[in-house]
Amino acid sequence: MSEHFTLIGIDGGATKVSAWLVKHNPSDDTFSLTGEHAQMSYSKIKGFIPDFKPLAVPQQLQERDEKNIKLTEAEIQQGNTFTESCARVIETLVSKLNDKPILVGIGMPGLKTEDRRGICVLANGPRIINYASCIEERLQAKNIRFAAPIAHIGSDADYCGIGEMYARDGSFRDISNAYYLGGGTGTADALRLRGKLVPFDQTNHWLAKTWELKNDLGKSLERYASASGLQFIYSEKCGIAVDQLNRQKIFPPQIANRAVQGEKAAIATFKETSKYLALLLFERISTLYCGTQNLFEFVNPKRDALDQEHPYRLEVFHRLVIGQRMADLLKTRSGKEVLAKPIVKQLSRLIDKSTCLLEKTKKHYLHGKQFREELLVLSPLREAPALGAGIDAYLVYTGGT
Repeated sequence: MSEHFTLIGIDGGATKVSAWLVKHNPSDDTFSLTGEHAQMSYSKIKGFIPDFKPLAVPQQLQERDEKNIKLTEAEIQQGNTFTESCARVIETLVSKLNDKPILVGIGMPGLKTEDRRGICVLANGPRIINYASCIEERLQAKNIRFAAPIAHIGSDADYCGIGEMYARDGSFRDISNAYYLGGGTGTADALRLRGKLVPFDQTNHWLAKTWELKNDLGKSLERYASASGLQFIYSEKCGIAVDQLNRQKIFPPQIANRAVQGEKAAIATFKETSKYLALLLFERISTLYCGTQNLFEFVNPKRDALDQEHPYRLEVFHRLVIGQRMADLLKTRSGKEVLAKPIVKQLSRLIDKSTCLLEKTKKHYLHGKQFREELLVLSPLREAPALGAGIDAYLVYTGGT
């Protein structure tokens, strides 16, 4: 089927957009990236507003609920830079290829419009209610043909799960239950339960997304589970602004190196990060098996409380998967020393001392009193969101989902 079109997966973020060619492997019905890709920062596009300020989220939600979305001039201008960036990366890829029509899947943050082809609520960027239509019209004007219209704009979290499920080296393959935590600019949560992908939007009555959870220091767990959040924690402790850290190219791997070398601020950063990442993973384990233990508060105090009862109680995870830039960090020598090892140590203690997990369940996760490290997997799919976006477009087009 895929020989009739070129499959493209798009990962749109807060600052840039990336496009990858996706390949279907008919022999085992898996997918992979071909290596051909293009990337563009929104700031490269004429008209980009560096100090763009979105409307307050409550106002965005109110306009959505009242079906009366009023885009500001600034939103329209900034939105045009987003869609132009996306169109250009697709155009760059197509210019290297043959004349086949394209099939495009797109992942973007934010709440989607009713037809799921636009963005109607976005905390850190412009609302773009006609996102998909803009891309189609822009590319069709360049005589680029579509095999089918863009079906919908998906979420990067869901696309991480799809990528892990269908990629040849995906960490959700060949198991029943797995949890995925991807950490880049933000966090992405994904689940496979009883062999099927379960979007977090369907679990919100019993399991919350990482960014929704707040620790006893008043910080969102996203601060500890994302590369940009970890950099923010370090910024607080060393007194250097994040912008300055970026200019000096001091990112999580460099912060880990500083911790190994004995720098106090870096050591404190990873001590705090490992504590709350271990607690987050334990929260996932205990909530799946026992129902919520209310280990965290919510960032939004008005959020509905979690139900302790849910359809998957008494289940266990066969894998806990860490992905994206946090996985890259944990693979480094310094990252293993200052983050991976402390997480495993603290997670082992939390499981061993748990009062809600039965002994047989503890034995699933522990060898003696030590966490079974084979259950903690670092995903090799650095570009899982783009891969998942392409796979989703393929499955929708072929009737696979």
